[in-house]
Amino acid sequence: MGKRDFERLHHVAFFEAMATELPDEYASQEVNHLTLSYFAVGGLSLLRELDRINKDEIAKWVLSFQVHPAANDDIGSGLFYGFCGSRSTQFPLPNVKDPCHNVSHLASTYSALAILKIIGYDLANIDCKALLLSLKMLQQPDGSFMPTHIGAETDLRFVYCAAAICSMLDDWTGMDKLKAKEYILNCQSYDGGFGMVPGSESHGGGTFCAVAALHLMGFIQVDLASDLRDSTSIDTCMLLEWCLQRQVTDGGFQGRRNKLSDTCYAFWVGGVLKILGAYHLIDSCALRSFLLTCQSPYGGFTKFPDDRIPDIYHSYYGLAALSLLEEEGLEPLCVELGILSAAAL
Repeated sequence: MGKRDFERLHHVAFFEAMATELPDEYASQEVNHLTLSYFAVGGLSLLRELDRINKDEIAKWVLSFQVHPAANDDIGSGLFYGFCGSRSTQFPLPNVKDPCHNVSHLASTYSALAILKIIGYDLANIDCKALLLSLKMLQQPDGSFMPTHIGAETDLRFVYCAAAICSMLDDWTGMDKLKAKEYILNCQSYDGGFGMVPGSESHGGGTFCAVAALHLMGFIQVDLASDLRDSTSIDTCMLLEWCLQRQVTDGGFQGRRNKLSDTCYAFWVGGVLKILGAYHLIDSCALRSFLLTCQSPYGGFTKFPDDRIPDIYHSYYGLAALSLLEEEGLEPLCVELGILSAAAL
């Protein structure tokens, strides 16, 4: 594997372009516009280049996606007053009987709050009461969360989103932490990792969502000596072993057993190890070399080494993984929230 340098200026150009206007090939992902913007803004923040965007305009744009209760709405009725993911999900469809104009989503709400935190907007200015009261209505009897009140799958992604939302708003009235904890514990598999739902295969993304949510809720803590204090009943030793086994011979991390290494799992699995105070156990030099082979000559990162076309998802998590490695020229990351450490304060 040849030695490569971190092409910082190429990445700055890539993320600045993405923050300005998404290319045509992202049209099919328009419903996730807020999340795509989170990757763009987050990437510029890691690169210390937030001054390339107009923060006031970004804040105004993000806030325009929040759904507010009408004067006669009962906040406890089951509707979720979070953020919609795009313009196409914000407005009712024509010629549809009783259209549901409120399709705010947990992932979009997480992305919106993360962007606002990154650019320094005071979250006390948003309607937190309606958001949190309606968020609580999304929690299911088993502790999981639906992402939207109109119904959808429930899994660890949305437990994490709920925990991150409450943490960023510094108000935990939006969820029952003990019920959420029990759901998370039920997702730990026999091999130590976490599946997205109870009984499913261990997965790097699900494992991050589980561990980060437990940490945000205060059930997992690491002291200054990096000595894990676990107040849950998870099998920490098996969890660490499963995570460390995900680093493969090319230096990268795979998301599941018998899969290829993939840029994003350098963050998802590496982030778990960082939270647990075990990041020093990985082969950092090999991981950095792997990530640099995923750099695109156009800026950004690809999913696999030496691919040509980058995408914004893998580009953001490539930068995030290099931030965990303390790459020169990158800001430190608050792993559990996925935003700058400085923005998390």
